[in-house]
Amino acid sequence: MSLDGSGYSGLVLEKLSAAGVKIGDTITIKHDDKEYSGILMPRAQIGSDPDHIVVKLATGYNFGIRLTSQSKVQLTKRGTASKRPASKEIPEQTKGHPAVSILSTGGTIASKVDYRTGAVNPALTAQDLYDTVPELKDHANVTAKVLMSVFSEDIRPSDWTKIARAVATEIKQGTDGVIIAHGTDTLGFTSAALSFALQHLPVPVVLVGSQRSSDRPSSDAAMNLILATDFVGHVDAAEVMLVMHGETDDSFVYAHRGTRVRKSHTSRRDAFQSINTYPIFKIDSSSITEMNPPLLRRDPNRTLRLKPKFEEKVAIVKTYPGFGHDILDHLVDHQYRGIVIEGTGLGHAPKSLQASVAHAVDAGIVVAMTSQCISGRVDMDVYRTGVELQELGIVACEDMLTETAFVKLSWLLANMKGTDKVKTALSRPYVGEIEMRSEMAEYSTTAEEI
Repeated sequence: MSLDGSGYSGLVLEKLSAAGVKIGDTITIKHDDKEYSGILMPRAQIGSDPDHIVVKLATGYNFGIRLTSQSKVQLTKRGTASKRPASKEIPEQTKGHPAVSILSTGGTIASKVDYRTGAVNPALTAQDLYDTVPELKDHANVTAKVLMSVFSEDIRPSDWTKIARAVATEIKQGTDGVIIAHGTDTLGFTSAALSFALQHLPVPVVLVGSQRSSDRPSSDAAMNLILATDFVGHVDAAEVMLVMHGETDDSFVYAHRGTRVRKSHTSRRDAFQSINTYPIFKIDSSSITEMNPPLLRRDPNRTLRLKPKFEEKVAIVKTYPGFGHDILDHLVDHQYRGIVIEGTGLGHAPKSLQASVAHAVDAGIVVAMTSQCISGRVDMDVYRTGVELQELGIVACEDMLTETAFVKLSWLLANMKGTDKVKTALSRPYVGEIEMRSEMAEYSTTAEEI
Protein backbone atom coordinates (compact mmCIF):
# COMPACT_ATOMS: atom_id res chain seq x y z
CA MET A 1 0.00 0.00 0.00
CA SER A 2 1.47 3.36 -1.00
CA LEU A 3 1.35 6.62 0.91
CA ASP A 4 -1.40 7.95 -1.36
CA GLY A 5 -4.44 8.73 0.74
CA SER A 6 -2.49 8.02 3.93
CA GLY A 7 -3.26 11.43 5.41
CA TYR A 8 0.42 12.36 5.72
CA SER A 9 1.90 15.57 4.32
CA GLY A 10 4.76 18.03 4.78
CA LEU A 11 7.68 16.99 6.98
CA VAL A 12 6.23 13.59 7.88
CA LEU A 13 5.56 12.65 4.26
CA GLU A 14 9.08 13.70 3.31
CA LYS A 15 10.65 11.46 5.98
CA LEU A 16 8.42 8.49 5.12
CA SER A 17 9.15 8.85 1.43
CA ALA A 18 12.90 9.17 2.06
CA ALA A 19 12.84 5.97 4.10
CA GLY A 20 10.91 4.19 1.36
CA VAL A 21 8.17 2.98 3.70
CA LYS A 22 4.51 2.35 3.01
CA ILE A 23 1.41 1.95 5.11
CA GLY A 24 1.54 -1.47 6.76
CA ASP A 25 5.34 -1.57 7.03
CA THR A 26 7.01 -1.99 10.40
CA ILE A 27 9.15 1.06 11.08
CA THR A 28 11.52 2.34 13.75
CA ILE A 29 11.37 5.98 14.80
CA LYS A 30 14.24 7.60 16.65
CA HIS A 31 13.02 10.75 18.34
CA ASP A 32 14.38 12.78 21.31
CA ASP A 33 16.82 9.99 22.29
CA LYS A 34 13.96 7.48 22.34
CA GLU A 35 13.15 4.68 19.96
CA TYR A 36 9.70 3.47 18.93
CA SER A 37 8.76 0.55 16.71
CA GLY A 38 5.42 -0.37 15.21
CA ILE A 39 3.26 -0.74 12.10
CA LEU A 40 2.79 2.48 10.13
CA MET A 41 -0.90 3.43 10.19
CA PRO A 42 -2.87 5.88 8.06
CA ARG A 43 -3.65 9.17 9.81
CA ALA A 44 -6.90 11.07 10.04
CA GLN A 45 -6.75 14.14 7.81
CA ILE A 46 -9.38 16.18 9.61
CA GLY A 47 -8.46 18.07 12.76
CA SER A 48 -5.09 16.37 13.16
CA ASP A 49 -1.59 17.68 13.71
CA PRO A 50 0.21 17.45 10.32
CA ASP A 51 3.55 16.80 12.02
CA HIS A 52 2.62 13.62 13.84
CA ILE A 53 2.92 10.00 12.74
CA VAL A 54 0.78 7.08 13.87
CA VAL A 55 2.06 3.55 14.53
CA LYS A 56 0.43 0.48 16.00
CA LEU A 57 2.59 -0.84 18.82
CA ALA A 58 3.06 -4.53 19.65
CA THR A 59 0.54 -4.06 22.47
CA GLY A 60 -2.18 -3.36 19.91
CA TYR A 61 -2.52 0.31 20.81
CA ASN A 62 -2.13 3.10 18.27
CA PHE A 63 0.53 5.63 19.25
CA GLY A 64 1.04 9.13 17.87
CA ILE A 65 4.50 10.77 17.74
CA ARG A 66 5.19 14.35 16.68
CA LEU A 67 8.25 14.43 14.44
CA THR A 68 10.83 17.18 14.14
CA SER A 69 13.54 17.77 11.58
CA GLN A 70 15.87 15.73 13.84
CA SER A 71 13.63 12.66 13.97
CA LYS A 72 14.72 9.60 11.99
CA VAL A 73 12.46 7.03 10.34
CA GLN A 74 13.79 3.62 9.24
CA LEU A 75 12.16 0.63 7.57
CA THR A 76 12.34 -2.41 9.86
CA LYS A 77 10.17 -4.90 8.03
CA ARG A 78 8.22 -4.71 4.83
CA GLY A 79 4.52 -5.30 5.32
CA THR A 80 2.87 -8.03 3.30
CA ALA A 81 -0.45 -7.53 1.57
CA SER A 82 -1.81 -10.77 2.95
CA LYS A 83 -5.07 -11.89 1.48
CA ARG A 84 -8.03 -12.14 3.77
CA PRO A 85 -8.13 -15.78 4.90
CA ALA A 86 -11.02 -17.77 3.54
CA SER A 87 -13.85 -18.33 5.97
CA LYS A 88 -13.95 -21.76 7.50
CA GLU A 89 -17.02 -23.85 7.03
CA ILE A 90 -19.42 -24.07 9.94
CA PRO A 91 -18.74 -27.38 11.75
CA GLU A 92 -21.30 -30.10 11.46
CA GLN A 93 -24.09 -29.77 13.98
CA THR A 94 -23.49 -31.42 17.30
CA LYS A 95 -26.36 -33.49 18.60
CA GLY A 96 -27.74 -32.05 21.83
CA HIS A 97 -26.35 -28.55 21.24
CA PRO A 98 -28.89 -25.71 21.10
CA ALA A 99 -29.40 -23.85 17.83
CA VAL A 100 -28.26 -20.22 18.18
CA SER A 101 -28.56 -17.49 15.54
CA ILE A 102 -26.00 -14.68 15.50
CA LEU A 103 -27.03 -11.53 13.64
CA SER A 104 -24.25 -9.02 13.05
CA THR A 105 -24.89 -5.29 12.83
CA GLY A 106 -21.29 -4.10 13.16
CA GLY A 107 -19.45 -2.34 15.97
CA THR A 108 -16.30 -3.22 17.86
CA ILE A 109 -17.31 -6.82 18.59
CA ALA A 110 -17.63 -7.39 14.84
CA SER A 111 -14.25 -5.81 14.06
CA LYS A 112 -11.30 -7.49 12.39
CA VAL A 113 -7.69 -6.44 11.94
CA ASP A 114 -6.68 -5.27 8.48
CA TYR A 115 -3.85 -7.58 7.44
CA ARG A 116 -1.98 -4.86 5.56
CA THR A 117 -2.20 -1.91 7.93
CA GLY A 118 -3.07 -3.30 11.34
CA ALA A 119 -6.13 -1.02 11.35
CA VAL A 120 -9.36 -2.23 12.90
CA ASN A 121 -12.39 -2.17 10.61
CA PRO A 122 -15.95 -3.51 10.82
CA ALA A 123 -16.17 -7.19 9.85
CA LEU A 124 -17.42 -7.71 6.34
CA THR A 125 -19.62 -10.66 7.26
CA ALA A 126 -21.02 -12.28 10.36
CA GLN A 127 -19.07 -15.35 9.29
CA ASP A 128 -15.93 -13.38 10.16
CA LEU A 129 -17.26 -13.12 13.68
CA TYR A 130 -17.65 -16.89 13.90
CA ASP A 131 -14.17 -17.48 12.48
CA THR A 132 -12.70 -15.13 15.07
CA VAL A 133 -14.20 -17.14 17.94
CA PRO A 134 -14.10 -20.82 16.91
CA GLU A 135 -14.87 -21.88 20.51
CA LEU A 136 -18.51 -21.14 19.75
CA LYS A 137 -18.83 -24.63 18.27
CA ASP A 138 -18.38 -26.08 21.76
CA HIS A 139 -21.47 -24.25 23.04
CA ALA A 140 -24.05 -24.26 20.27
CA ASN A 141 -24.85 -25.04 16.67
CA VAL A 142 -24.31 -21.55 15.35
CA THR A 143 -25.66 -19.91 12.24
CA ALA A 144 -24.41 -16.42 11.46
CA LYS A 145 -25.88 -13.73 9.22
CA VAL A 146 -25.00 -10.12 8.50
CA LEU A 147 -27.78 -7.53 8.68
CA MET A 148 -25.63 -4.42 8.34
CA SER A 149 -22.09 -3.32 9.03
CA VAL A 150 -22.30 0.06 10.72
CA PHE A 151 -20.99 1.65 13.87
CA SER A 152 -23.66 2.03 16.51
CA GLU A 153 -23.63 5.82 16.43
CA ASP A 154 -25.07 5.54 12.93
CA ILE A 155 -27.98 3.28 13.93
CA ARG A 156 -31.42 4.78 13.22
CA PRO A 157 -34.93 3.76 14.34
CA SER A 158 -35.47 2.25 10.89
CA ASP A 159 -32.57 -0.10 11.69
CA TRP A 160 -34.37 -1.24 14.85
CA THR A 161 -37.24 -2.27 12.61
CA LYS A 162 -34.90 -4.21 10.35
CA ILE A 163 -33.25 -5.98 13.29
CA ALA A 164 -36.58 -6.85 14.92
CA ARG A 165 -37.90 -8.39 11.71
CA ALA A 166 -34.71 -10.40 11.25
CA VAL A 167 -34.98 -11.73 14.82
CA ALA A 168 -38.60 -12.69 14.19
CA THR A 169 -37.53 -14.64 11.10
CA GLU A 170 -34.94 -16.60 13.08
CA ILE A 171 -37.48 -17.41 15.78
CA LYS A 172 -40.02 -18.63 13.22
CA GLN A 173 -37.34 -20.92 11.80
CA GLY A 174 -37.00 -22.60 15.19
CA THR A 175 -33.84 -21.19 16.75
CA ASP A 176 -33.33 -21.69 20.49
CA GLY A 177 -32.03 -18.17 20.95
CA VAL A 178 -30.84 -15.11 19.05
CA ILE A 179 -27.73 -12.98 19.57
CA ILE A 180 -27.33 -9.53 18.02
CA ALA A 181 -23.74 -8.31 17.76
CA HIS A 182 -23.87 -4.53 18.09
CA GLY A 183 -21.64 -1.55 18.84
CA THR A 184 -21.77 -0.38 22.44
CA ASP A 185 -22.44 3.35 22.05
CA THR A 186 -26.15 2.94 21.34
CA LEU A 187 -26.52 -0.63 22.56
CA GLY A 188 -28.91 0.45 25.33
CA PHE A 189 -31.18 2.19 22.83
CA THR A 190 -31.39 -0.88 20.60
CA SER A 191 -31.96 -3.25 23.51
CA ALA A 192 -34.89 -1.08 24.64
CA ALA A 193 -36.26 -0.88 21.10
CA LEU A 194 -36.21 -4.65 20.63
CA SER A 195 -37.82 -5.12 24.05
CA PHE A 196 -40.89 -3.25 22.80
CA ALA A 197 -40.83 -4.56 19.23
CA LEU A 198 -40.47 -8.25 20.18
CA GLN A 199 -43.26 -9.06 22.62
CA HIS A 200 -44.42 -12.41 23.95
CA LEU A 201 -41.05 -13.93 23.12
CA PRO A 202 -40.78 -17.75 23.17
CA VAL A 203 -36.96 -17.77 23.42
CA PRO A 204 -34.32 -15.32 24.69
CA VAL A 205 -32.87 -12.54 22.56
CA VAL A 206 -29.49 -11.18 23.65
CA LEU A 207 -27.52 -8.16 22.51
CA VAL A 208 -23.77 -8.33 22.96
CA GLY A 209 -20.96 -5.89 22.29
CA SER A 210 -17.31 -5.29 22.99
CA GLN A 211 -15.59 -2.32 24.57
CA ARG A 212 -12.21 -3.23 23.08
CA SER A 213 -11.51 -4.57 19.62
CA SER A 214 -10.16 -8.02 18.91
CA ASP A 215 -6.65 -6.77 18.04
CA ARG A 216 -6.08 -5.64 21.63
CA PRO A 217 -4.79 -8.04 24.29
CA SER A 218 -7.47 -6.74 26.68
CA SER A 219 -10.33 -7.36 24.25
CA ASP A 220 -13.60 -8.51 25.80
CA ALA A 221 -15.10 -9.56 22.47
CA ALA A 222 -14.48 -13.32 22.64
CA MET A 223 -15.55 -13.80 26.26
CA ASN A 224 -18.71 -11.73 25.85
CA LEU A 225 -19.71 -13.64 22.73
CA ILE A 226 -18.89 -17.11 24.06
CA LEU A 227 -20.77 -16.63 27.33
CA ALA A 228 -23.68 -14.94 25.55
CA THR A 229 -23.90 -17.94 23.20
CA ASP A 230 -23.85 -20.44 26.06
CA PHE A 231 -26.39 -18.33 27.96
CA VAL A 232 -28.90 -17.78 25.17
CA GLY A 233 -28.90 -21.47 24.30
CA HIS A 234 -29.65 -22.72 27.81
CA VAL A 235 -31.20 -20.03 30.03
CA ASP A 236 -34.80 -20.46 31.19
CA ALA A 237 -35.85 -16.96 30.22
CA ALA A 238 -37.50 -15.32 27.23
CA GLU A 239 -36.98 -11.61 27.01
CA VAL A 240 -34.56 -9.13 25.45
CA MET A 241 -31.34 -8.87 27.47
CA LEU A 242 -27.91 -7.29 27.12
CA VAL A 243 -24.83 -9.36 28.02
CA MET A 244 -21.54 -7.64 28.85
CA HIS A 245 -18.60 -7.93 31.25
CA GLY A 246 -19.59 -7.76 34.93
CA GLU A 247 -16.19 -6.53 36.12
CA THR A 248 -12.86 -5.46 34.68
CA ASP A 249 -11.38 -8.97 34.91
CA ASP A 250 -12.42 -11.91 32.75
CA SER A 251 -14.42 -13.80 35.38
CA PHE A 252 -18.10 -13.28 34.54
CA VAL A 253 -20.69 -11.32 32.60
CA TYR A 254 -24.09 -9.93 33.54
CA ALA A 255 -27.35 -10.25 31.62
CA HIS A 256 -29.21 -6.96 32.02
CA ARG A 257 -32.87 -6.30 31.19
CA GLY A 258 -33.03 -4.58 27.82
CA THR A 259 -35.02 -1.60 29.11
CA ARG A 260 -33.07 -1.01 32.35
CA VAL A 261 -29.44 -0.84 31.27
CA ARG A 262 -27.11 2.05 30.49
CA LYS A 263 -23.57 2.42 29.26
CA SER A 264 -22.02 4.16 32.26
CA HIS A 265 -18.36 4.37 31.28
CA THR A 266 -16.63 5.24 28.03
CA SER A 267 -14.01 2.47 28.02
CA ARG A 268 -14.21 0.08 30.99
CA ARG A 269 -15.15 -3.47 30.10
CA ASP A 270 -17.84 -3.44 32.80
CA ALA A 271 -19.33 -0.23 31.41
CA PHE A 272 -22.92 -1.45 31.37
CA GLN A 273 -24.96 -1.20 34.55
CA SER A 274 -28.55 -2.03 35.43
CA ILE A 275 -30.18 1.16 36.74
CA ASN A 276 -32.65 1.11 39.65
CA THR A 277 -32.60 -2.69 39.61
CA TYR A 278 -30.34 -5.73 39.62
CA PRO A 279 -29.06 -7.63 36.58
CA ILE A 280 -31.22 -10.62 35.76
CA PHE A 281 -28.43 -13.19 35.50
CA LYS A 282 -24.75 -13.61 36.25
CA ILE A 283 -22.92 -15.94 33.86
CA ASP A 284 -19.48 -17.48 34.11
CA SER A 285 -17.78 -20.36 32.33
CA SER A 286 -19.53 -22.99 34.46
CA SER A 287 -22.84 -21.59 35.70
CA ILE A 288 -25.82 -19.30 35.13
CA THR A 289 -27.07 -17.66 38.32
CA GLU A 290 -30.46 -15.99 38.43
CA MET A 291 -30.35 -12.69 40.32
CA ASN A 292 -33.73 -11.24 39.36
CA PRO A 293 -36.80 -13.04 37.97
CA PRO A 294 -37.16 -12.76 34.17
CA LEU A 295 -40.39 -11.42 32.70
CA LEU A 296 -41.09 -14.70 30.88
CA ARG A 297 -39.70 -18.22 30.96
CA ARG A 298 -38.65 -20.03 27.80
CA ASP A 299 -41.65 -21.55 26.01
CA PRO A 300 -41.21 -22.61 22.36
CA ASN A 301 -44.99 -22.88 21.99
CA ARG A 302 -45.50 -19.18 22.74
CA THR A 303 -46.26 -17.05 19.68
CA LEU A 304 -44.14 -13.95 19.12
CA ARG A 305 -45.95 -10.63 18.70
CA LEU A 306 -43.94 -8.47 16.33
CA LYS A 307 -44.51 -4.71 16.47
CA PRO A 308 -41.40 -3.30 14.80
CA LYS A 309 -42.39 0.22 13.77
CA PHE A 310 -40.85 3.38 15.29
CA GLU A 311 -41.61 7.06 14.79
CA GLU A 312 -38.45 8.96 13.86
CA LYS A 313 -39.71 12.47 14.72
CA VAL A 314 -39.05 12.12 18.47
CA ALA A 315 -36.37 14.12 20.28
CA ILE A 316 -34.54 14.20 23.61
CA VAL A 317 -33.98 17.65 25.09
CA LYS A 318 -31.71 18.07 28.10
CA THR A 319 -32.35 21.07 30.33
CA TYR A 320 -29.56 23.11 31.87
CA PRO A 321 -29.11 26.53 33.51
CA GLY A 322 -29.99 29.16 30.93
CA PHE A 323 -31.78 26.68 28.66
CA GLY A 324 -33.73 28.55 25.99
CA HIS A 325 -37.27 27.88 24.87
CA ASP A 326 -36.34 28.25 21.20
CA ILE A 327 -35.23 24.60 21.06
CA LEU A 328 -38.72 23.38 21.91
CA ASP A 329 -40.24 25.92 19.50
CA HIS A 330 -37.96 24.62 16.75
CA LEU A 331 -39.19 21.04 17.29
CA VAL A 332 -42.79 22.22 17.15
CA ASP A 333 -42.14 24.13 13.93
CA HIS A 334 -40.58 21.02 12.38
CA GLN A 335 -43.60 18.90 13.26
CA TYR A 336 -42.03 16.56 15.76
CA ARG A 337 -44.53 14.19 17.34
CA GLY A 338 -42.78 13.48 20.63
CA ILE A 339 -40.33 15.21 22.97
CA VAL A 340 -38.62 13.71 26.02
CA ILE A 341 -37.37 16.41 28.36
CA GLU A 342 -34.54 15.22 30.59
CA GLY A 343 -35.17 17.53 33.51
CA THR A 344 -33.43 18.10 36.81
CA GLY A 345 -34.07 16.32 40.09
CA LEU A 346 -37.59 14.93 40.46
CA GLY A 347 -38.58 16.17 37.01
CA HIS A 348 -38.17 19.93 36.84
CA ALA A 349 -37.53 22.40 34.03
CA PRO A 350 -37.00 26.18 33.97
CA LYS A 351 -40.22 28.15 34.40
CA SER A 352 -39.35 30.02 31.23
CA LEU A 353 -40.14 26.85 29.25
CA GLN A 354 -43.76 26.61 30.32
CA ALA A 355 -45.15 28.66 27.44
CA SER A 356 -43.23 26.53 24.92
CA VAL A 357 -44.35 23.33 26.61
CA ALA A 358 -47.97 24.51 26.40
CA HIS A 359 -47.44 25.39 22.73
CA ALA A 360 -46.04 21.92 22.03
CA VAL A 361 -48.91 20.15 23.81
CA ASP A 362 -51.47 22.30 22.00
CA ALA A 363 -49.82 21.27 18.72
CA GLY A 364 -50.53 17.63 19.55
CA ILE A 365 -46.99 16.73 20.57
CA VAL A 366 -46.57 14.21 23.41
CA VAL A 367 -44.14 15.74 25.91
CA ALA A 368 -42.59 13.44 28.53
CA MET A 369 -40.35 14.09 31.53
CA THR A 370 -37.41 12.03 32.79
CA SER A 371 -34.58 12.97 35.16
CA GLN A 372 -30.92 13.70 34.56
CA CYS A 373 -30.18 11.77 37.76
CA ILE A 374 -28.72 8.31 37.31
CA SER A 375 -30.97 6.62 39.88
CA GLY A 376 -34.36 7.29 41.42
CA ARG A 377 -37.64 8.27 39.81
CA VAL A 378 -39.52 11.30 38.57
CA ASP A 379 -42.08 12.65 41.05
CA MET A 380 -43.70 15.82 39.75
CA ASP A 381 -46.17 16.11 42.62
CA VAL A 382 -43.59 17.26 45.20
CA TYR A 383 -42.85 20.81 44.06
CA ARG A 384 -45.10 23.40 42.49
CA THR A 385 -43.03 23.61 39.29
CA GLY A 386 -43.58 19.90 38.65
CA VAL A 387 -47.31 20.22 39.29
CA GLU A 388 -47.54 23.14 36.86
CA LEU A 389 -45.76 21.18 34.14
CA GLN A 390 -48.14 18.26 34.60
CA GLU A 391 -51.09 20.64 34.38
CA LEU A 392 -49.71 21.77 31.02
CA GLY A 393 -49.80 18.17 29.82
CA ILE A 394 -46.32 16.77 30.46
CA VAL A 395 -46.27 13.02 31.22
CA ALA A 396 -44.04 11.89 34.12
CA CYS A 397 -42.00 8.82 33.12
CA GLU A 398 -41.67 7.29 36.60
CA ASP A 399 -38.25 5.61 36.86
CA MET A 400 -37.66 5.02 33.15
CA LEU A 401 -34.23 5.78 31.76
CA THR A 402 -34.23 8.71 29.36
CA GLU A 403 -33.15 6.54 26.45
CA THR A 404 -35.85 3.99 27.24
CA ALA A 405 -38.51 6.70 27.47
CA PHE A 406 -37.34 8.05 24.10
CA VAL A 407 -37.56 4.60 22.49
CA LYS A 408 -40.90 3.80 24.10
CA LEU A 409 -42.45 7.08 22.97
CA SER A 410 -41.15 6.47 19.45
CA TRP A 411 -42.67 2.97 19.50
CA LEU A 412 -46.02 4.07 20.92
CA LEU A 413 -46.43 6.87 18.39
CA ALA A 414 -45.81 4.42 15.53
CA ASN A 415 -48.12 1.70 16.84
CA MET A 416 -50.96 3.51 18.60
CA LYS A 417 -53.51 6.04 17.41
CA GLY A 418 -54.54 9.00 19.54
CA THR A 419 -52.41 11.30 21.67
CA ASP A 420 -54.37 10.54 24.85
CA LYS A 421 -53.86 6.79 24.40
CA VAL A 422 -50.13 7.32 23.90
CA LYS A 423 -49.90 9.43 27.06
CA THR A 424 -51.70 6.79 29.11
CA ALA A 425 -49.56 3.98 27.68
CA LEU A 426 -46.34 5.92 28.34
CA SER A 427 -46.91 5.59 32.11
CA ARG A 428 -47.91 1.93 31.91
CA PRO A 429 -45.24 -0.79 32.22
CA TYR A 430 -44.97 -3.11 29.22
CA VAL A 431 -41.63 -4.92 29.36
CA GLY A 432 -40.11 -4.14 32.74
CA GLU A 433 -39.20 -0.55 31.85
CA ILE A 434 -41.10 0.83 34.85
CA GLU A 435 -41.01 -0.37 38.44
CA MET A 436 -43.85 0.94 40.56
CA ARG A 437 -41.60 0.95 43.61
CA SER A 438 -38.08 2.39 43.72
CA GLU A 439 -35.39 0.58 45.64
CA MET A 440 -31.70 1.25 46.07
CA ALA A 441 -30.31 -1.59 43.98
CA GLU A 442 -26.68 -2.11 44.87
CA TYR A 443 -25.10 -5.16 43.30
CA SER A 444 -21.50 -6.11 43.68
CA THR A 445 -19.08 -5.92 40.80
CA THR A 446 -16.72 -8.52 42.24
CA ALA A 447 -17.21 -12.24 41.84
CA GLU A 448 -16.36 -13.06 45.46
CA GLU A 449 -19.24 -11.01 46.90
CA ILE A 450 -22.04 -12.54 44.83
